[in-house]
Amino acid sequence: MHYIAHLVGLGSILRNIRRIVRPSYVACKVMTSLNSPQASSRFTSLSKAECVLILITMVWGGTFLVVQHAMTVSGPMFFVGLRFAAAACIVALFSWRHLRELTLLELKAGTFIGVAILLGYGLQTVGLQSIPSSQSAFITALYVPFVPLLQWLVLGRRPGLMPSIGIMMAFTGLMLLSGPSGASFNFSPGEIATLISAVAIAAEIILISSYAGQVDVRRVTAVQLAVTSALSFLMIVPTHEAIPEFSWLLLSTALGLGAASAAIQVAMNWAQKSVSPTRATLIYAGEPVWAGIVGRIAGERLPGIALVGAGLIVAAVIVSELKGKAKAAATQEALEQEPQE
Repeated sequence: MHYIAHLVGLGSILRNIRRIVRPSYVACKVMTSLNSPQASSRFTSLSKAECVLILITMVWGGTFLVVQHAMTVSGPMFFVGLRFAAAACIVALFSWRHLRELTLLELKAGTFIGVAILLGYGLQTVGLQSIPSSQSAFITALYVPFVPLLQWLVLGRRPGLMPSIGIMMAFTGLMLLSGPSGASFNFSPGEIATLISAVAIAAEIILISSYAGQVDVRRVTAVQLAVTSALSFLMIVPTHEAIPEFSWLLLSTALGLGAASAAIQVAMNWAQKSVSPTRATLIYAGEPVWAGIVGRIAGERLPGIALVGAGLIVAAVIVSELKGKAKAAATQEALEQEPQE
């Protein structure tokens, strides 16, 4: 029964993700048949960026379990520093000619984004020391409804009805997902650290979108990865973290995840030039599903009520973005009718 419950839960979550991808496919068919060749070409270019985001989301989801295994041979701050040092070196290797033209704005943007990445990945890694990778992934997914919440608190942009409903659903899902038996607000230290990391990742998404189009992707990515690595190594001192002994597992994991992090950050910075924050966060909703599948294959088992909470979080991600899609459709309809008047 445990096994069947997990399959049913994962099936429900996968159906939610299918609802994300399928409307995009249908919209592509409709717009291709109705719109002009220029509009169709524009949509095709956006679809390529969206496909890249979907691919990195799959990779991203699979990293949770890998990081959790790495925590058996290293502390969180040293591992994050090593991981992002590898990522920074990889990006710098392929873009060193462009780094000479680094501007003050790009240095500022890379520093701000790097601090957000440190808080996001650092606290997430701390949380993975005590909670399952699949649970960590679903709590991390809360950064999606946190985006409109942060925009309201920091920028004064009040969220609409659907984002507000999404936020309430997300916190309900979090309550069901927390604790060994679910339906509890008795959060463990690992869950609290992961929850704070979700806020930091939401800030990262907002910052990347704010600077996209104003900076060179390669230069700002190299800066943000280097800042994340440097700050992570510095955090070893106040946290009194021990330097681990040499381990091939640690080295290979750090290099592999460093390459993945470099690809993810470059892809995010590039794709979000043409993909709106709303659309990007909608695609990122698939991350915990992939992490849940990998975790389930590895033998992780969440309680049935926790799976309901996980499904609510994914549903909250979708619901919180519905208004943005409706607004885009209304704007498109207005533009189409304008020349006829």
